[in-house]
Formats: sequence, C-alpha cells, structure tokens
Amino acid sequence: MNRFRSILSRVVALHVVAIGVISIVMPLALYWLLNEAANGLHRDVLRSQAVTIGGFLRPHANGVVLDIPPELEPLYAGSYGLYSYAVLDSEGKVLFSSRNDGSALFPPKETRSGDWQMRRRSTGSVLFGVSVARTVDGRTYLIQVAQDLSHRDVIIDDIVASFFPSVAWITFPLLLALLLIDIMIFRRALKPVREASTTAAAIGPTSTEVRLPETAMPTEIMPLVHAVNQALDRLERGFRAQRDFTGDMAHELRTPLTIIRARVDSLEPGPLREELRKDLENMTHIVNQVLDIAELESFIVAGDARADLQAVCAEAVAFMAPVAVAQSKNIALGGSEEPVWVVGHSEALFRAVRNLIENAIRHAPVGGSIEVEVSADGTVRVLDDGPGVAEAERESIFRRFWRRDRTKAESRGLGLAIVARVAETHDGSVTVENRPTGGAVFTLRLRPAAGLTGAN
Repeated sequence: MNRFRSILSRVVALHVVAIGVISIVMPLALYWLLNEAANGLHRDVLRSQAVTIGGFLRPHANGVVLDIPPELEPLYAGSYGLYSYAVLDSEGKVLFSSRNDGSALFPPKETRSGDWQMRRRSTGSVLFGVSVARTVDGRTYLIQVAQDLSHRDVIIDDIVASFFPSVAWITFPLLLALLLIDIMIFRRALKPVREASTTAAAIGPTSTEVRLPETAMPTEIMPLVHAVNQALDRLERGFRAQRDFTGDMAHELRTPLTIIRARVDSLEPGPLREELRKDLENMTHIVNQVLDIAELESFIVAGDARADLQAVCAEAVAFMAPVAVAQSKNIALGGSEEPVWVVGHSEALFRAVRNLIENAIRHAPVGGSIEVEVSADGTVRVLDDGPGVAEAERESIFRRFWRRDRTKAESRGLGLAIVARVAETHDGSVTVENRPTGGAVFTLRLRPAAGLTGAN
C-alpha cells in the first residue's frame, strides 16, 4: 500500500481488485441461480406431465388403459415429441410407452416414485425425467416422464449454457464504467482537499495569517485541518512575538547608542576616543541591520509596486562611494544607462544593493575596484577582485550571523542575509560565483515590470 501515496490511487487500486473478483464471482453466482431456476422450472413441468399422463389412465377389466386425447399425442410422438413416457405396473412390467421399442425410460429396478433420473442414450443425447406413482382402481402404477435435453424445443438449457459467457462479457465493461464514475466522484469529493493544499503552499513568513479553509471540507479530514489551523495560530503568535522583540530591541538600543556617542565625542581627542567611536559605529551598523531584518520579516511587496533598478543602483553607488574612497578603493556603475523597471520596492532594493556593495568593499584589497552592472532584464551584478568565495560556502554566506572568520569583528554576517531576504520578498534570487580573473560576482535577479520600458 506504500506504493499508492494518494487516497485516489488507493481507491482506484482497491476498485480494480474488486472489479476482478466481482467479474468472476457475479457471473458464476448468477449462472448458478439461473441454472437452479431453470432446473426447478424443468422439474415442475415434467412432474406436471407425469400427473397429466396419470390422469389419462382409465380402469379396464384386465387392468388400465391409457386414453390420451388426439390433440396431445404429438407431444409424445416418438423421436419428434417433446416428452416421452412409460407406464409400469407394480412388478416393473411396461404397460404403455411412447418409445418405438415400447421399453421403459429408466431401468425399473432403479426407479422409485419421486426420483429424478438422467440416462445417456445410445445416440449420445441425455434423457432427464421423473417417476410418479399413480393409484387406479386400487392398483399402483409407476409413471415415468422424461425429456430429451437435446430436443430442438428445449431452449432453457441452451439459455443457461450461453448465459455465463454473455454475462461475463458485459459485467467487466459495466464495472469498469463504474470505476470511472467512482474516480470522478472521488476527484470531486477531494476537491476541497486539493484547494486546502494549494492554500497551505502559499503560507510563509509574509503570509502567516492565512489558514486552511474548513468550509466544504470532508468530515473525515476536518479534524486534521482544524488541528493544522490551530498549530498555525500558535506559530503565528510565536513568530510575531519574536519579530516584535527583535524590532523593539533594535529601537531601544538606538537611544543609548546615541547617548554614548555624544559622551564619546565629549572626550579629549586621542586614540581612545577614536577607538570608542569606531566601536560605536560598528554597534550602530549592527543595530541598523538587525532593525532592517526585523522590518523585512513582515515586508510584503505590493503587486503594482515598480522601481527603477538603474536609479536604485546609482543611488547606492553614490551612497557607498565615500566609504570606498576612504579605503583607497575604486567603485563604478556600468551597464544600462536607461531606466530598468522591475517589480519591487525602491527602498528595500536600495538596502539590498547597498549591502552587496558594502560586502564587496570589505573584501576588495586596497587599490582594488568594485563594479556594479545593471542589465535591462532586471539583473544587478556586483563584482570585486577580492579572494572570492569557496564553493562549499556559497549557500552558507546568506545565512544570518554566518562568518568565515569569527575572530574578526568587522562583520556580523547580517548584510548578505538582508540581501537574501529582499530577494525572497521580491520573488527574485541572489547567487555568487567566482570570477575567472579572481574575486567574486554577486548576482541579484528581479522580475521585470511588464508594460514598462526605458522611455517611461
């Protein structure tokens, strides 16, 4: 049963087995019932004929005579008659017989009243009959009546014989049609389950309020759906509490950092003040990144949101240029000079591009260069000539708080996590590869905005 993972496939498999069994059992059962009915009817007719023959016996001085009306004689006319008869006395002597040789239908010594007998004739046909006792004028006579089963007028046995192949032929198509109807019924019955699966696939960090529909759900599956919705409620509460705590913590840290910075600025100029100021800048940067992460957790891009990617990248390059120059590194913007419209939020995309540039500046050597290229298909490439990224680390670097060297305090592993989150909220992607000439290239792919061109 493990081979059939879906309910529909299991039902179909079981129905196929049932069809095979019923296709064999039902025709056999119907054949047996029909055969029994035919045999019962046959016996009743033969017994009735025996009683009728007995009614034609009349007392006579030397015993009895058989007075069959002329209109009934064709029924017992030799090999052409529908029925055969023989009348025997109590000693087994044949008094009257429809057979040409005047003999009994069945051996007298083996015949008793009420017995049903069959005898194969020398011609190969089968004689089936009954013996009935009849008392006339105080004497008992045994009346044998039989019918040749191969007679042209005996059609009941032919019907029974042809019944099994006929019924077997029509039973399987009927059951197969029933299977197809069952499949349509089950598909219709399971439609709410498929809709619930589609809804469940859409649940994510940005849509934690979505719940599985419980209306029109089958009664058997309703407890499971209800339990899943309750679990989603608990997860949403926990997710919201964690997100709110992160955001509140970042906001609360900004005020004391501002106070500490003011106090550091009031110190006498010297190495100590510069070191403290540098530490405060790092702490402020980390708090801002944490706040960005908290905001992005609940960030949703509107369906009609449009952003000029070329303008976003130009702004990010201009914003980060002083940082690059201060570290004796070059930065340049290339690619498309026309507006590149994508589906997205300008501020969120600015954060992503800025973090990619900041990461490139951090890893580029002194005198190195950072290039930002914008393509008309909605792609941004940030290239540097730093040490590159090992293949084993290309997935890990986008995780929060991941660092290659934890002994260095200049990065806390949040910048690339912000980029990955922005890409996810925009239904885009971010990847990294090494340049053939050395260094790394980060590629941010976004969805082009339909209907907008560089002329807009």
